[in-house]
Amino acid sequence: MPTVLVIEDERDLAELVAFHLEQEGYHCLIAGDGNSGLSEARRHRPDLILLDLMLPGMMGTEVCRLLKGGEQTSSIPVIMLTAKGEEIDRVVGFEMGADDYVVKPFSTRELMLRVRAVLRRGGGEAAKGTQITLGALRIDTEGHRVEVAGEEVQLTSTEFKLLMNLAERLGRVQSREVLLQNVWGYNYLGDTRTVDTHMTRLRTKLGAAGDMIKTVRGFGYKLEEA
Repeated sequence: MPTVLVIEDERDLAELVAFHLEQEGYHCLIAGDGNSGLSEARRHRPDLILLDLMLPGMMGTEVCRLLKGGEQTSSIPVIMLTAKGEEIDRVVGFEMGADDYVVKPFSTRELMLRVRAVLRRGGGEAAKGTQITLGALRIDTEGHRVEVAGEEVQLTSTEFKLLMNLAERLGRVQSREVLLQNVWGYNYLGDTRTVDTHMTRLRTKLGAAGDMIKTVRGFGYKLEEA
């Protein structure tokens, strides 16, 4: 059972998040300030930390910096929870080593999806191995095989990379520009319509599972578990 440490000074919010985490099958710890959160992280070495940015005693950015700089805690993924949603705040969070960034107010459903995705990327969910299973969709990440309802789907290398980019960031919107960079590389000279074309083909090949790929108008795409 993965352990999640919630470092959040708003007790009601921390307990609400902990309740939903436990409903999803996680063991949860709570700390109400930066210093105690850092101590708890060093003592228990959780599988994931949900870290508020504005904390008494020590700012969340400093807690994150110390966690990522510590030999025992550097590999623990961190999702920052904060009311500060400006781009510069997100940039600072990521520069300090945060693995994801969720702006308050957030839906608990979105948060649970983010938690699951980050743990999956870091291998924090036991028994997953190299398999990603989302409803009828199963992805063998090492064998580069995809199945829908037990039937293998033949994807090109590019289509597989697109699907993996979405699956590894479950519930998060990926802009067309980011997908171009991640899948085709920074030097790719095509325009963003290339992403749309490949995404249409990917949806078609996945059949019913293709409905999990959602278009966010004017921005990009995301994968949502049915």
